[in-house]
This record gives sequence, structure tokens and C-alpha cells, in this order.
Amino acid sequence: MKIALLVGGSSPEREISKRSGFAVYNALKEMEHEIIVIDPAYGRNQSDDISKYFEEKDFAGISNKNYTETFQSELFSGIDLAVIALHGKWGEDGTVQSLLELKGIKYTGSKILASAAAMDKNMSKILFRHFKVGTAKWITASPEGYEPKLLSKIIKKDLGFPCVIKPNDQGSTVGLTICKNKNQVEEALALAFKFSDKALIEKYIPGRELTVAILEKEPLPVLEIKPKHGVYDYECKYTSGMSEYEVPAKLPDKVKKKLQAQALLAFNSLGCEGYARVDFRLNKKNEIFCLEVNSLPGMTATSLVPKMAKAAGISFQELLDRIMKAALK
Repeated sequence: MKIALLVGGSSPEREISKRSGFAVYNALKEMEHEIIVIDPAYGRNQSDDISKYFEEKDFAGISNKNYTETFQSELFSGIDLAVIALHGKWGEDGTVQSLLELKGIKYTGSKILASAAAMDKNMSKILFRHFKVGTAKWITASPEGYEPKLLSKIIKKDLGFPCVIKPNDQGSTVGLTICKNKNQVEEALALAFKFSDKALIEKYIPGRELTVAILEKEPLPVLEIKPKHGVYDYECKYTSGMSEYEVPAKLPDKVKKKLQAQALLAFNSLGCEGYARVDFRLNKKNEIFCLEVNSLPGMTATSLVPKMAKAAGISFQELLDRIMKAALK
């Protein structure tokens, strides 16, 4: 096929998108597809040298304003499929999906509304609650007028401390803080508001970090993450050796099956398609709390979906092939 591989973008997860894109590019090349690499944040300033798209240093100015220019160009002429390796805002939230649909191009991952719901943490948790997916208690805050009632809300809503404060529409733990007491709330909110116009304040769930990938509506083996920091933060996610992974996770079969069922329920509750990764916390009572659904999960060397696929006997190339075939149905 002639494939447009979308990488980079203008979100804070640009660097990770480049890593995902590089892994996907190499696999697609081995599969002998014709590949055109496009970074929508560059607009019409694309390069003929494919290696430049994966370098740490940008070769031109980037902006989310360039997206429209990119999709108005002839770059997508004759494309059979767009493989989206973008992460975060302007790539995972329905923006690129809507622009591709306007051009009549099929793409990997979920459709517009499902992508937008997955990126909007507040909306996804509302849908989780409606469809009986276990999730931690939460409230939201906006930059205007969140004091002085917010602290009393944290207590009255039975969130308490520690609590988690994070941007409502970012991934990769960008802008996330675990607040141990009320004195940390203001600084945590200020950080969250640097990345979003809404913050999510969530009850902290002590316990184990688990995740389940969904591939074509089938859950893959449960994976447990054991971060060096105790929290699966940005460094632990993307630095080799900063986390240990166990797949299949050592859990009672009953808990594994419930995690897989909850993952599929969360996937379906947002209307996701193709593939996704669903993240959980599991407390000492083996109660399950869904954190979020990643509708375009990472595909780097340390990424979790390829690890779960491998545990199920699915190679990286086969994983990509199945994702692409699902998109073309």
C-alpha cells in the first residue's frame, strides 16, 4: 500500500511520537509498503530526507496552525491509508482524524468522537461511570475561580490527600502531580493549567499499575508495570531500565479476567476501534480502577502494546498489519 505515516505533531508528546514513528516506519519498510512521512506541525515545510523526521532537532518551525496547511496540500495524493503515530493533543483528540475524513482517507485508530472522548479525561470518566467501568472519584477545576472552595471540595467529595492533579487532555503523565497535602494544590494546578484549560483532580489509588491492550475487540494478556519511582511518570515510561514489566502479570485468574473484561468495557464505552490500551490501578482488595483509555498508544521500543502482543504470540509487524487491516474494513 501507499501509506502516509503521521509523526511528530505539536503536542508536548512530540518527542515520543517521533520514537513511535521511527519504530513503525522501520517495520512498514520491512513489510515493503510505500511510505510517505508527514509531520503536520511543519505545514508545507516537509523534507525529502526521511531521517530528519525522527531526529531530536526540528528542521523547521512547528505549530498547530500548520495542520490545516498540511492537509490542504497535495501530500496525501494517492494515499491508501494514513497510519497515525501522533500522541496527545492535535493528534489523538480527533483533530487529525476529522481532517483525514474530510479528504476521504482511511486511518488507523479510533474515529473522531471516540478519539476526542478518550483524550478528554473528564468525559471518559463520565462514560466509564455510566457503563459501569470502575474508576476513582474525581472533580474538575478551571483556571478562573477555583479558590477558595476547591480545597473543601477535595475533602467533601471524599478525595482527600494524596490526590492526583493532571491536565484534562494530555497524555504521558505530562503536567501530573501527586499532591500529598493542601499546600501542594496551588502549584499542581498551575502546572496542569500550563497544558490545559481544565484540570482533573482524582482520588489517589495506592496499589499496582496494570494495563490491558485491546486489539480488534479482543483483550491481550494483562501487563504489570513496576516503575523505579513508584509512580509511572514520564521518565519511567520512556527511559530504558526505569521500569520493569511483567506480562502476563502474576495475578489470580479471576482478577486477570475481570481486568480484561473491564478493559473491553472501557474500550467499547468510548466507542473505540481497532486498538487501544486501557490503564488501571489495582488496590490491595483487588478492586479495579480504570485510569484512562489511550486510543493511540505508544509504539516505541519500551512501549506496552507491543510487549502485550508479543506475550500473545503476535510480532510487531503482525500487530501493525492487523491494525491496518482493521482500519481498511
